Amino acid sequence: MSIERVREYFKQFQMEDRIQEFDVSSATVELAAKAVGCEPERIAKTLSFKVDGGCVLIVAAGDARIDNRKYKDFFHTKAKMLSPDEVEEMTGHKIGGVCPFGIKEGAAVWLDESMKRFETVYPACGSSSSAIELSLAELERYSGSRGWVDVCKDWE
Repeated sequence: MSIERVREYFKQFQMEDRIQEFDVSSATVELAAKAVGCEPERIAKTLSFKVDGGCVLIVAAGDARIDNRKYKDFFHTKAKMLSPDEVEEMTGHKIGGVCPFGIKEGAAVWLDESMKRFETVYPACGSSSSAIELSLAELERYSGSRGWVDVCKDWE
């Protein structure tokens, strides 16, 4: 199971006990916000795209949407989301639990500026009923991100 991979990943930082598991689904931004008890925009959703035959994960605020122009300007290609089969194959996580932790090698993680307005955010932890509260510095560190990007809209 994907959540076990994430739990194992966080063990190296002694953070596995911070993972929250719910009796209800947290597979969408709205469901995750209800399960966690926060505003939907504080859910750090992980979107998966195909770039040059590889996988790019963009972690963004729950109320942000990909801006196709900004995306193309940064990645030099049209935004093309992975199919459900490709998501699991390229990230190691199923849709609803995709996160930037314990991912397959070769997946590049980027953090979107839309999250910078929060002290903490809640990304998933590999299942459709999990999350972890992280500061932005923790998210940056533990996601192994390549940096911050500005590729989203509708959150300002």
